[in-house]
Amino acid sequence: MNTKIVVDSSASLYTLQGVDFECVPLKIITDDAEYLDNGTMDALGMAQTLRTYKGKTSTSCPNVSDWLAAYEGADEVYAITITGTLSGSYNAAQLAAEEYQQENPGKRVFVLDSLSTGPEQRLLAEHLRDLLAEGREFDEICEEMLRYHKHTHLLFSLESLANLARNGRVKPAVAAVARMLGIRVIGQASEAGELDVLCKTRGEHGALERIVLELKEHGYTNGRLHISHCGNPAAAERLKHMVKAVFDGAKVDISECGGLCSYYAELGGLLVGYEDAEA
Repeated sequence: MNTKIVVDSSASLYTLQGVDFECVPLKIITDDAEYLDNGTMDALGMAQTLRTYKGKTSTSCPNVSDWLAAYEGADEVYAITITGTLSGSYNAAQLAAEEYQQENPGKRVFVLDSLSTGPEQRLLAEHLRDLLAEGREFDEICEEMLRYHKHTHLLFSLESLANLARNGRVKPAVAAVARMLGIRVIGQASEAGELDVLCKTRGEHGALERIVLELKEHGYTNGRLHISHCGNPAAAERLKHMVKAVFDGAKVDISECGGLCSYYAELGGLLVGYEDAEA
């Protein structure tokens, strides 16, 4: 039985040891260049370039053919996508799943809309891998993933909202005010998979303190927590130490944002995926 985990590149996860794994890339498109988020692009360099870029930018999700190619050869597929509220990746993955199963009777595909991005998707993929290592059956794994997903969450701290505004994710006026006042936006992925602004802070230390406070309020205790940063390793390390100081036994690690997450988080941005106490 050949089993495969497939994610799109908004997970910033391009390899996953211990399992047959594939990452389907999204694209970042400008008037001057096209960036394929396949794990080899210079995500930080792109973010630095786009910081002063005045032209149009956009993103493009994988199509049905891309997902079908990723499923190829597997008897059981578990796919995890960026939130379907902000991207067509989930719909494409679902359509590909239906086509793959029709053309390959007996093969099964489970598609999970993460309702999130980045480090929360990584938590989901790692949990999937652990379930497969335990030898669980397909239906049992699907049920457990739906349960576990209710207890994973995403927080973010952003210094700039420019690219989110360009793509209609936030109002341009909000982005402009944040830029002029030097405000950092603290938010979360809502239960509906939308960007939900929780508060605005001045200064990086205040933003980090607010993240720790939000973790307390949203039920984090000492489970797994992934910090993803865009060109801001110092803040990521500070946040890691703050979390471990407040939450005894916290399992924290740090990684760099991939291409898609770097595009939306922008320079200085932090994304935090975590499990709550019931995970």
